[in-house]
Amino acid sequence: MEKRIGTLSILISDRSVAQEINGILSQFSEIIVARQGLPFRDRSVAVISLIVEGNMDQINTLSGKLGRLAHVEVKAVVSKE
Repeated sequence: MEKRIGTLSILISDRSVAQEINGILSQFSEIIVARQGLPFRDRSVAVISLIVEGNMDQINTLSGKLGRLAHVEVKAVVSKE
């Protein structure tokens, strides 16, 4: 399958799921090119931005696993080519 470049924006409204998120991200470390995390402590929210490079199955699986967690929202944008 063809590799694509994309971004994932992850919004976390309860930091109690942080360990689960980090576990999933570790499983997909081979497709994660860059990661930036920002805690907004005054709003009890955290944001993680990922740059990924992988095939669509890998990116969709990562996005899906994260999105199924409680208190987590994920949006992905992937290149067409």
